Amino acid sequence: MEIDPLVEKIKHHPDYAKVGMILCHHGVVRATSRQGRPVTGLRVSVDPEQLNRVVAEAKRRPGIVEVLVEIDADRDLAIGDGVMALVVAGDIRENVI
Repeated sequence: MEIDPLVEKIKHHPDYAKVGMILCHHGVVRATSRQGRPVTGLRVSVDPEQLNRVVAEAKRRPGIVEVLVEIDADRDLAIGDGVMALVVAGDIRENVI
């Protein structure tokens, strides 16, 4: 899972000239839970319809040009493995963040 191919895809978007910011998030499996308990790995499942709804809603927000997301689902992930890559492109910082 890499961020760069998603950014490159954004750069080829027909409305790329409107983009003033690309925000990237690369989630990884960490060694502890939010509560501080040890983690040995992670398995993520995704509801594709729900994910599509969330992405479509984000794309309708003012100033947003594109939203791309990849989630490494339905397999055992180890500490340090990538879980999710998210790239949001839009006009200005206030709209993108």
